[in-house]
Amino acid sequence: MPDFQLAPGVLPPGQRVYAIGDVHGCDDRLATLHAMVAADLAARPVGCPLLLHLGDYVDRGPDSAGVVARLAAGSPLPGVPMVNLMGNHERTMLDALAGERAAVTDWRICGGREALASWGLDADGDPALWGAGIPAAHLAFVRGLALHHRAGGYLFVHAGLRPGLPLERQSADDLLRIRHSFLNSEADFGAVVVHGHSPTRGPVVRANRIGIDTGAVFGRELTCLVLEADRLAFLQA
Repeated sequence: MPDFQLAPGVLPPGQRVYAIGDVHGCDDRLATLHAMVAADLAARPVGCPLLLHLGDYVDRGPDSAGVVARLAAGSPLPGVPMVNLMGNHERTMLDALAGERAAVTDWRICGGREALASWGLDADGDPALWGAGIPAAHLAFVRGLALHHRAGGYLFVHAGLRPGLPLERQSADDLLRIRHSFLNSEADFGAVVVHGHSPTRGPVVRANRIGIDTGAVFGRELTCLVLEADRLAFLQA
């Protein structure tokens, strides 16, 4: 059984959320973590479970294509709904595939070389040919990713929120890329924000946010946050 502690937010009775941080092509770790979630659900069944991924499935790691294929195939847990959020790396990928020159350069620099290689593509080749080399189902998955998800007293986003703005006025760029002004804020965001994007050595739990990008692609753990009632725990692979 996971080691629970008091959480800064609350989920309604019967709900449980398994939220997984930045995968970055670490498909083997993701498969292991999904198996750990399945084992926890088998040991502790719950009426309304949810599996959620916080974005950054691609880039840097060895198997972006494998991660996208795994998630595009649907929930790995029979009967458990799955929500997949967009990360800044997916946004850059889509912009590069659309032919935006700055995004092509950024993608090559920020991990796109490894991602393209996982699809058998040449990062130094013609960017106009990249899209045709990525399976249509993979592209549809990336294009269909959500920007945020709300459950109980929690709001799930990839990067964070700009302090002082309601959710409906947040820019997509901030939801995907914001760092310091969010991380350093003690503001009440109207919900506890669960995010990835900013890697740390271990999960970070604050009164207004929980950060779970623990740097799997840098040889550290891939983290899953378990939320239920007024408590939280972590699974790691």
